[in-house]
Amino acid sequence: MKNYSIFVLLLITACSSTGVVPINGDTYMIAKRSAQVGFGPPDGVKAEVYKEANSYCSNMQKSVETVDLVVTNSGFAKPGNVSLEFRCK
Repeated sequence: MKNYSIFVLLLITACSSTGVVPINGDTYMIAKRSAQVGFGPPDGVKAEVYKEANSYCSNMQKSVETVDLVVTNSGFAKPGNVSLEFRCK
């Protein structure tokens, strides 16, 4: 039971997201960690971050303009990360 609890806790924290955070006037940021195990790019998380940004901008009847995108691949005991800075234009 103890191992199961630790696994669930790791799974919950592994997919953490900041949500949309205003960082400078009309610029926003979303960062999300991948739950992917093993080596490789966190493509699924990249798609989720863009979906969240698109949803945020579409509420203002605008579209996403990427300012900066940082993708860190997962590795040995290291989750992948995606950080997106964007504007709604």
